[in-house]
Amino acid sequence: MEGDFFMWIVNGRIYTMSGDVISNGYVRTKGNLIQSVGTMESLKKEKKDPAHGKNEKVLDVHGAWVLPGLIEAHAHIGLTEEKNGIIGDDCNEMTNPILPGLRGLDGVNAMDPAFHDAIQAGITSVMAGPGSANVVGGQFVFMKTQGRCVDNMIVKSPAAMKVAFGENPKTSYGDQNMCPATRMGIAYMLRKELFQASQYLEKKESGKLEEQDFDLEPWIPVLKKEIPLKAHAHRADDILTAIRIAKEYDIDITLDHCTEGHLIADEIAASGFPAIVGTDLTARSKVEVEYMSFKTAGILADAGVKVAVTTDHPVALIQYLPICAGYSVKYGLPMEEGLKALTIYPAQICRTDDRVGSLEPGKDADIAVFDGNPMEVFTQTLYTIVDGEIVYDREENR
Repeated sequence: MEGDFFMWIVNGRIYTMSGDVISNGYVRTKGNLIQSVGTMESLKKEKKDPAHGKNEKVLDVHGAWVLPGLIEAHAHIGLTEEKNGIIGDDCNEMTNPILPGLRGLDGVNAMDPAFHDAIQAGITSVMAGPGSANVVGGQFVFMKTQGRCVDNMIVKSPAAMKVAFGENPKTSYGDQNMCPATRMGIAYMLRKELFQASQYLEKKESGKLEEQDFDLEPWIPVLKKEIPLKAHAHRADDILTAIRIAKEYDIDITLDHCTEGHLIADEIAASGFPAIVGTDLTARSKVEVEYMSFKTAGILADAGVKVAVTTDHPVALIQYLPICAGYSVKYGLPMEEGLKALTIYPAQICRTDDRVGSLEPGKDADIAVFDGNPMEVFTQTLYTIVDGEIVYDREENR
């Protein structure tokens, strides 16, 4: 197609996630970016009339809810594939407890049908990477949910370094009579790794480094606070250990799962670190999730913690992300905070809010249109738009 492609989404209830709700408004896109957002009344005053041009499309959504594309802030989509069992499971490299050089990007199969499920749910981007079997699991990638070539779907890579506390690394290696067999062992191994990485960076910056180390180089963006540690931590003591180590080494961290976060909400708030809560839409399958509750997100938010919600796909299926937020609202999270926990907050936590998470001029044209509140179970996704292209149209997929 020659020239720029324009799309008008008109007569919508616009939730920009960067300001007030526009009860009757529009979003205009140009190519893969949002060009303008405003009220229908402003179009009349400016005598602008959305019309079908050669490279122009108008979607009249008749009062439907228009939001930024939803964001899943912690998942293993494409790494633990649906349908393919062990052959399609590339989530955990359980051969060494410390593997910072692994890249989740290399394990993602964009043909995983879960990507289509995400798109049908209005989820346009996701943070995906290794699982929690290792103390250091490797690097996460933030990517779009539409595409067949993962290299073309990347928004940010590396986007975080995965670390894990608690039962998972303990059982993965303690059962093999290897370190870590205890929570002390997990903390020891992570501290030792960060200590060595800090020394490595110091030598590199002073010009005294004799040769590069493939396993220590990935720590540099963490130590420079360019990306956070992404910490799998369920139990209160594990959450506090994660915070303690992050403070010791002056690095940023996200508290992923944060299952017992409601028991230490004030301490988490004082740390200044955000939480990615969930999934609570699953069974209490192990000891460290015995206090799992949908009230966690609301209690943390009330304490002043920035909160996103997660399905931890495939622990709960990614298409249930907005329902997880809805249950959190049911148990105390304010409605507006629930919508933000699906959009602008995960974008900020994943450090991609310069591109996604809100409907603002210059940001990626990732948009989800719903016939009601997406956190309600009967709500249907009408359109999902990624980079200015309609990738799901409910009328065409009935």
